Amino acid sequence: MVSTHTTIGPFTFDNCLMNAAGVYCMTREELKAIEDSAAGSFVTKTGTLKERAGNPEPRYADTALGSINSMGLPNKGFQYYLDYVIELQQEPDSKNHFLSLVGMSPEETHTILKAVQASDYQGLIELNLSCPNVPGKPQIAYDFETTDQILSEVFSYFTKPLGIKLPPYFDIVHFDQAAAIFNKYPLTFVNCINSIGNGLVIEDEAVVIKPKNGFGGLGGDYVKPTALANVHAFYKRLNPSIQIIGTGGVKTGRDAFEHILCGASMVQIGTALHQEGPEVFERITKELKDIMAAKGYDSLEDFRGKLTYID
Repeated sequence: MVSTHTTIGPFTFDNCLMNAAGVYCMTREELKAIEDSAAGSFVTKTGTLKERAGNPEPRYADTALGSINSMGLPNKGFQYYLDYVIELQQEPDSKNHFLSLVGMSPEETHTILKAVQASDYQGLIELNLSCPNVPGKPQIAYDFETTDQILSEVFSYFTKPLGIKLPPYFDIVHFDQAAAIFNKYPLTFVNCINSIGNGLVIEDEAVVIKPKNGFGGLGGDYVKPTALANVHAFYKRLNPSIQIIGTGGVKTGRDAFEHILCGASMVQIGTALHQEGPEVFERITKELKDIMAAKGYDSLEDFRGKLTYID
């Protein structure tokens, strides 16, 4: 019997597939649709201290090779999502969930995390260090000194299972430097990758989204090779206790298979979910299981991280 069962830290999931933060997770209704789908879990929209409208529209566009967006962290505020996941965990058949969070400053991030620490929430937390689409705000995880400082401060008081959403890295030395920082802390997981920031898509003679003169994060086919590289680079460098969630360019079972082969324990779906809706999880799960069956794999652990190289 082929199984896509997986674990992140002490949490178990019947399926390794889930949504990516930012897609189909703005409202309770959208999150409920993911909860009721074949997905193994959901992650909430990244919640900030206060509700945010985000960037002006149009701020998302499908493209021939995926998508481009400059959403600007629109969300209903972290308390909205915290209340919902606490409510769901009271239900007997509830899945385990991920609560995505970030402040617009380090002080706000600590305010949010201290509220979560004091709450009854018992699931996983994803600290988003990688949003590329807030004008005037850099991606935190590209500043290694700031990242180290934030994690040091967070883990001085935060004891619940915490992971971080990362931007793509492109230089081998950056994988080494980032992993050296992450290995200092009791992270439960890292999520590789957020969109590739500040791409530009043109139709006719105009950009396709409004914010930042058309600059936005790329998703879909554009990003899969970069996502796979980041997943495998961190799989090889991080402490075994820090698991990997693979995100980027997953629209088929083969794409999910490759993320797991590179070392991912769970796989998130963004652009394809936006384009197809929650039914995408059933299709990609079947495709993944068919590949596993054809190769004689009964579980993800039979091939996770077992990427082979050319001699």
